[in-house]
Amino acid sequence: MAGRFVNEGLIGKPGSRDRLQTPALVLDLDRFERNVAAMAEHCRRNGLALRPHAKTHKSVAIAKAQMKAGAVGQCCAKLGEAESMAEGGIGSLLLTSPVVSEGGIARLMALNAKVSDLMVAVDNPLNAEALAAAAAAAGRKLKVLVDLDPGLHRTGIAPGAPALALGEQIHGSEWLELRGIQCYAGHVMHIEDFADRREKSLAAMKLLAETRDAFRARGLPVDIVSGGGTGSYNIDPEAHVLTELQGGSYVFMDKQYNDVPIANGAPMPFETSLFVQMSVVSNNTPNLATTDAGFKAFSTDAAPPVLSSGAPEGSVYFFFGDEQGGIALPKGASLPLGAALTAITPHCDPTVNLYDCYHVVRGDTLVDIWPIEARGKSA
Repeated sequence: MAGRFVNEGLIGKPGSRDRLQTPALVLDLDRFERNVAAMAEHCRRNGLALRPHAKTHKSVAIAKAQMKAGAVGQCCAKLGEAESMAEGGIGSLLLTSPVVSEGGIARLMALNAKVSDLMVAVDNPLNAEALAAAAAAAGRKLKVLVDLDPGLHRTGIAPGAPALALGEQIHGSEWLELRGIQCYAGHVMHIEDFADRREKSLAAMKLLAETRDAFRARGLPVDIVSGGGTGSYNIDPEAHVLTELQGGSYVFMDKQYNDVPIANGAPMPFETSLFVQMSVVSNNTPNLATTDAGFKAFSTDAAPPVLSSGAPEGSVYFFFGDEQGGIALPKGASLPLGAALTAITPHCDPTVNLYDCYHVVRGDTLVDIWPIEARGKSA
């Protein structure tokens, strides 16, 4: 749509990357494409399907790029994300969070009528009953995964008898179709010591394997075993239990993941592709510059952003207000008004949720603008 985004007029113009009106979310297309290809190849090599998490990118264009490279569908954390993906033509979706409210269940049934392959994670017998009743009223079966708690206690039912009872309840329902099990050990993804992360992640996979085997012993279908993430992408395949991997942040690689050794002594397999670009708007104080990217430009649940380009070595970003960021400069250094600086996002998922679009660049040129359709879809 012409004029929808402020920087549209710069598309295709050499040098346009440094001319963006800011703050702007910038996606380095070369790095992004290498990340997408690397994870797709990893999953093929390990006999896993890839179902990346759309909560990271919230973008139909990115979902389609992942699926073109071999992904089987998308995970979604929220109904709004799934609705946006469905509107964009993504036909295989897994809702990884429980849908329990009356209004949410009604939306889920409407989505189930539109999407050819929709699944939802369930961790509570009462929720399973409500979903079965709604599916019966809508006249269309709903596909379900039992959500297993690996020890995080955020969502998921306890392994063993509770999980088995829920699986039998779902399988016995006329209007629910049990497809398998979901298990996401989010509490292990950012453990800095690789050996410790490996031990804890494989312990979660062991619980998952025991539950999978108990399901099979009772004749319950377990066609899909879904889980894992960027922090355990190269650990979990050792367990030979997952059928599909849910990693999401690998496409961008934020500061949090860059601070975690992905492999024990091996080079980082994924590159930082996502940045926030900002401009210097004031420079009246020695050794200090003010930019136009403050609290509203970054997620603030992690450490401050790390500068990646545009500032002298040794410069440090700090939050300077809602709209402004400060740049502490080395003694004697300065930055001119309008200077373009980029920073690595502290935490990519919530930072993406602050923006309407990605400014897609190759080298120094803005080549496209991709809307973030699911931005703000918190329900």
